[in-house]
Amino acid sequence: MKNLRKLREIHGLSQQRFADLFNLKQQSIHKYENNISEPSLETLAEIAAYFNTSIDYLVDYTDIPYPLEQRSEETLSPSEKKLLENYRHLSPAYRDLVDSLIETHLKEIIPR
Repeated sequence: MKNLRKLREIHGLSQQRFADLFNLKQQSIHKYENNISEPSLETLAEIAAYFNTSIDYLVDYTDIPYPLEQRSEETLSPSEKKLLENYRHLSPAYRDLVDSLIETHLKEIIPR
């Protein structure tokens, strides 16, 4: 859970202070950060809410630290609709290329 450690360090929290915030033991935080054990879903939800992030980010499922808003196609702007429409017409190889370009760009603008 490297992102858990990253969030803790970005906010200047020691393992002990971090543990105190969530009624945990310092050893638990050490174990989480070193993949020795995993927090409960309830604990993950509390940590995610505290840092305004997603559980997916905490468990390294995504590199995007902030939750993405849920949007239906009806709420998309005209430019977003056009982009989605064009994307859906691409072959899988071109979709992979577009995805790669987006990921590369996001890595440049989102601090790791």
